[in-house]
Amino acid sequence: MAVRHVEPYTDEWRHQPVSYLRLVAEALGAQAEAWWEGPCDPRAGTIRLTGGDALVWDEESGWRWGRFVSGGPGSCTVLAEFRYLGGGLLLRPERVPAAVAEARAGVGNSTAWRPCYRSYRHYRDGFDLALDHYAAFAGA
Repeated sequence: MAVRHVEPYTDEWRHQPVSYLRLVAEALGAQAEAWWEGPCDPRAGTIRLTGGDALVWDEESGWRWGRFVSGGPGSCTVLAEFRYLGGGLLLRPERVPAAVAEARAGVGNSTAWRPCYRSYRHYRDGFDLALDHYAAFAGA
């Protein structure tokens, strides 16, 4: 099986996280009101949740949950009183609902510590291959 590298900053590369975000939103079911891609550098995405909360994902620190303050497609989302969910950059979509429940219960890293699993500048570190796995899984 040949390894396929996507060239950084192409449209395909910018939109690589979409399948993963979609799968997470689907796993959240009725909790997810809307979701969208965020900006680049790092690539990011937001899932608005019922009750005024949101999840934000980025390719450096993974998921964080908090109270939605502002944001929209293509812009940075601002959260208040947020917690990092942990579990790495690509927490399995089916694991996210339980991680959100844990964050609501006070489990996870508070805003005092931001995990940094990788730098968005590391283009050939294998992360894009992991994103491709979710695109194939989602049938994108």
